Amino acid sequence: MKTALSCSSDPSQTDSLPFSFGLCLTDNMQENRISRWYFGGISSSVAACLTHPLDLIKVHLQTQQEVRLRMIGMTVNVVRREGVLALYSGLSASLCRQMTYSLARFGIYETVRDQMNRDKKGLMPFYQKVLLGAFGGFVGGFIGTPADLVNVRMQNDIKLPVQLRRNYVHALDGLLRVFKEEGLRSLFSGATLASTRGALVSVGQLSCYDQSKQLVLATGYLTDNILTHFLASVFAGGCATILCQPLDVVKTRLMNSKQEYGSVFYCLTETAKLGPKAFYKGLVPAAIRLIPHTVFTYLFLEQLRQRFGVMVVA
Repeated sequence: MKTALSCSSDPSQTDSLPFSFGLCLTDNMQENRISRWYFGGISSSVAACLTHPLDLIKVHLQTQQEVRLRMIGMTVNVVRREGVLALYSGLSASLCRQMTYSLARFGIYETVRDQMNRDKKGLMPFYQKVLLGAFGGFVGGFIGTPADLVNVRMQNDIKLPVQLRRNYVHALDGLLRVFKEEGLRSLFSGATLASTRGALVSVGQLSCYDQSKQLVLATGYLTDNILTHFLASVFAGGCATILCQPLDVVKTRLMNSKQEYGSVFYCLTETAKLGPKAFYKGLVPAAIRLIPHTVFTYLFLEQLRQRFGVMVVA
């Protein structure tokens, strides 16, 4: 943040300012940068590239009918059977998901939040952040459902017998084949759960990150730097993991099914028959994946904001 002290009506002296001709910046005004609407999608995509193997292992653990392998055992099993590159199966679908799901939720949340902060000349209360995060996540979850479905299937494909594999070449091939072979409705299989999960994840990630960052800065011990971003994002990732894990398990099972689950309720009841712990299958890899993903996302997002964000006056 820097204080702007220039005031001029000469166009030649205002070219360096990101504001209209004739604007006068007083001592009480500060220049600040806010994110562009697409920064969240870019940051999430970069984070997905770094954490994709953990996401793949999480999917494999969640789709087990019985708990046979733990995280390390599943990882060794995948590498032994298919090779190291198998850990990146479905990466194109994962990136497609981030550029639909995350792009939408971050775009909605940050655009509306920044506008409301400017209108009110202050920060939103936490309950409004929660409501806005839930709304953005719900919309993003619905938009990203087709890519999420293909992502789950491509990640789980290597676990199936050769004759049962779907063998999608990439995300676009998977989307087109699902549409042609199973219809438009199948592309949005599990959309209700995906949207609900998106709302819960966004409350944990977006709302809790904003609030925890605000509280850390309010102490006066830290500034708006990488350490603050790291601490706030770790807390946000933990909140998101706890909130969404049960729905994440059901969503994964529903998307990976071949129509054996007639409805979301049936999927819930079948999962419940395996015991309460079934809803938390893959909790450790989910946390190990989601927390680093949240941290990387916000570290990249904050750097993009500080270097390439839109300049505003506060």
